[in-house]
Amino acid sequence: MSVTSQLVYDAKAALGEGAIWHAQKKVLYWVDIMAGLVHIYDPATGNDRTVNVGQPVGTVVPRKSGGVMVAVQHGFASLDLDTGKLNIIHDPEKHLPGSRFNDGKCDPAGRFWAGTMAMGADRTEVSGLYCMDTDHSVRPMLDKVTISNGIVWSRDNSTMYYIDTPTLVVAAFDYDLASGSISNRRVAISIPKEMGLPDGMAIDAEGMLWIAHFGGSRVTRWNPANRALLETVQVPVSNVTSCAFGGPKLDELYITTARIGLDEASLAKQPQAGGLFKARPGARGVETFAFGG
Repeated sequence: MSVTSQLVYDAKAALGEGAIWHAQKKVLYWVDIMAGLVHIYDPATGNDRTVNVGQPVGTVVPRKSGGVMVAVQHGFASLDLDTGKLNIIHDPEKHLPGSRFNDGKCDPAGRFWAGTMAMGADRTEVSGLYCMDTDHSVRPMLDKVTISNGIVWSRDNSTMYYIDTPTLVVAAFDYDLASGSISNRRVAISIPKEMGLPDGMAIDAEGMLWIAHFGGSRVTRWNPANRALLETVQVPVSNVTSCAFGGPKLDELYITTARIGLDEASLAKQPQAGGLFKARPGARGVETFAFGG
């Protein structure tokens, strides 16, 4: 099955990422990483407001106590969306000045998970995946990561799915809700390289995984139980970076894209690159978990 997506906001973002729906506020948060911009898109009005955090920002998540949490170049931080005040809480990679945070989300217990990547051309396995607990303590969860990307948890809270993009796989881990520990790493889904690199990821109400494909002009839906490809959402630009279910019924799939890496000839062929898109794929998502600290 294949469906199409339509442009809803022509942001021309260099590196749009981190789409996440705030069900209570009925807005979509997303980021333009290297521009240091947190976007707040309101589909009711079509307005997209930005907050400049002053450094690369990899992801944004709602916070139960108000405002949002972000993972920026220099660590985990809180952000006041009204004043723009950024408060760095913990930087686990102070010793790696060429590193920055990339994608991340909160788990069902309200912990904030986010991973890192090197900003230069040398992206050897020096980065990691980290977990900030609700008391603001931070634990390293994985090392030898290259480009940390999509992360979600199964509907029964027993499995964590995770993407390190160059591996071309979605890894699955046994996940313990009480402690936040992970174990028993294995391959859940292998992505054929010709489909584009696996980037951001979402999960729907049926437990199926939705994967954005950088360089692949698509988002795909997979069954992690049998590795079956179930559906494809076509996007009219090549660099598709993240996806999130939103809308009043959580049946609208928002998709971020990027202009980075495209030359002038490519941009002329895909002028909507860097825009925010939306599709109605016939599935429903689940509410986003917020940071509990």
